[in-house]
Amino acid sequence: MAAAAVSTPSNATGIPTYHQVPETKYELDWAELATLDLSQFDQPGGKEKLASQLFDAIQKIGFFYIVNFGLHQEQVDQQFAIGKEVFQLPTEEKLKYRADLENGGYNGYKPLGLREVRPGIFDNTEIYNIPKFIPELERTHPEIINQNRPSIESFARHIHDQVVGKLLVLFAIILELPEDFFLQRHRYDVRSDCHLRYMKYHHRTAEQNQALENVWVKGHTDFGSLTLLFRQPVAALQVRTPEGEWKWVKPYPGSITVNLADSLEFLTNGFLKSSIHRVVAPPPDQAEVDRLGLLYFVRPEDSLELRPIVSSVLERLGYNNVTDSSAVGITAGEWVKARVAKGAGKSKVRSDVKEEEIVKGKSAKYYD
Repeated sequence: MAAAAVSTPSNATGIPTYHQVPETKYELDWAELATLDLSQFDQPGGKEKLASQLFDAIQKIGFFYIVNFGLHQEQVDQQFAIGKEVFQLPTEEKLKYRADLENGGYNGYKPLGLREVRPGIFDNTEIYNIPKFIPELERTHPEIINQNRPSIESFARHIHDQVVGKLLVLFAIILELPEDFFLQRHRYDVRSDCHLRYMKYHHRTAEQNQALENVWVKGHTDFGSLTLLFRQPVAALQVRTPEGEWKWVKPYPGSITVNLADSLEFLTNGFLKSSIHRVVAPPPDQAEVDRLGLLYFVRPEDSLELRPIVSSVLERLGYNNVTDSSAVGITAGEWVKARVAKGAGKSKVRSDVKEEEIVKGKSAKYYD
């Protein structure tokens, strides 16, 4: 079995340095996604240029890349190293920090094999979610996280303030709203389910992949506003095009892959489309590698009602008339908690689920 990373001593955190595995040598059917250079944001006319580029990108597909986001690769790799150490803890230790998934709580540890994805085959993911560092969301963590809290908090706050904050301004510009419109609905110091995630996909056997038809996680949308995926080289993520085709998402060095999620779709009445994506078995030269992920999930403040906003752009483009009012009256917090709880349920084999009601008549769809 190939090793997921090579370990060497690190003085920065007292834990081994993380080194990514090589990219696949297979030429896959990669999606063509736009790349936004965030270093342009503060240049004269930069925000407007990036907003125009983003507007064009999201007309085709709700995925794009960002580069030059203000973090060195060493800072990113340090977070991968912490995540690796978390998952190497004994199971009984990790279970002390289990998330209250059945009641919609996503912070803390999600154990391996909680959901049956096909008859007799269970999910291959471990997750550890760290909420925003605000008093209302304080919780206990393993010692490896406590020891590295300063770097984790600095990393998470930079993402929220200097990366997510800029993207939310760009969406406001696109919709011809005040630049702080979305910022005021995603404040760091207000309760929401934003979180930093360490995630591990355990590799599967050839027999398991065959039984799963190589699909590890069915096509789905994410719960909040945006999802940021830091580059890791194990190819497994695919995005669904408007034509219904599945394309691989290439892990470009020095990039973050960003996708739009449910809340922005609800708030813009379908103009900003929550992207459909799935996770599949990696190509043969990465088939025996565990896939370690580092993500940041952006969610609106819990109390925000997911009611379509008023925007002259939406009016001009024909998105001003509410055609699906089922999300009206649902708050962002209610939507996230209900989706988490549904996903944690053991009553269904997940491969059989095509659509399920989440809360107050609003449903989520899943795709093969």
